[in-house]
Amino acid sequence: MKKKMDFSEGAHGVYSTRAKVGRSICSVILILYTCITIFVLGVTILDSLKTKSDLVTNFAGLPRAISFASYDAIIKKGDFLRYFFNSVIVTACGTVGCILLSSMAAYGIARYQFKGKKILSAYFMIGMMVPIQVSILPLFILLRNLGLLNKLSGLILVYISGISMSCLIFQKFFRAIPTALEESARLDGCSDLRVFFQIILPITKPVMFTMGLITAIGQWNDFYMPMVLLGNKNVTTLTLAIYRYIGQFTRYMSESMAAVVITLIPIIILYFAFSSQIVQGLTGGAVKG
Repeated sequence: MKKKMDFSEGAHGVYSTRAKVGRSICSVILILYTCITIFVLGVTILDSLKTKSDLVTNFAGLPRAISFASYDAIIKKGDFLRYFFNSVIVTACGTVGCILLSSMAAYGIARYQFKGKKILSAYFMIGMMVPIQVSILPLFILLRNLGLLNKLSGLILVYISGISMSCLIFQKFFRAIPTALEESARLDGCSDLRVFFQIILPITKPVMFTMGLITAIGQWNDFYMPMVLLGNKNVTTLTLAIYRYIGQFTRYMSESMAAVVITLIPIIILYFAFSSQIVQGLTGGAVKG
């Protein structure tokens, strides 16, 4: 018996040591990744504040003189505000629509019994595994037939339909909510829609903020779908505009850096504004799971 205890204690000690080594390795990798990211971001911001001649001769150093000429050029002469507004509209509408649709679909799957429920849940799971490039041709033809090609509304509908991951996350969260809340509300005369919007949805705020930010970042930074579905210059998004600058990088080096910085600003603001809700959503999902 004593030998067994010694063996178990030794095995536990080995496991604990391996866990510490694993955490240390992960910490070093994350620190290195963070340092590289901060360095690249810092260089981009500094280069956006340099003159063209200074940028060519002093790419990674501090600017000799701070200049906002590149920002002035892209904002006043490059229709950048229009592209920025297009990206804001597409991301805001796509994110809100995606979160609302996915939460309603997830609530129906988690709470109601109907034929094909398991098939529908598996369908959303498969949707996470199939890359969008596989379905881009039928999607392109469908939008063309509906007259939504080269329109922001068409791209918004595509973004709203990407509910697979959000739907699965919401399903897991809804199953952890006690049904007594809904039953008591129904006894008081609440309809199903009122129960969902007034009782269930407010409880899911942390998850909504988390999935909303993840969805918004993906849509804001998306390049592939706008490139395929938006050919008109009037509906160009920021990612397409940046691609045009980078395509002529030697000519528009400082403008490219300024465009990247402007594109990063909304995402950084959103992250810091809702960081506490994101942490609550992640920890809440872990506890409830």
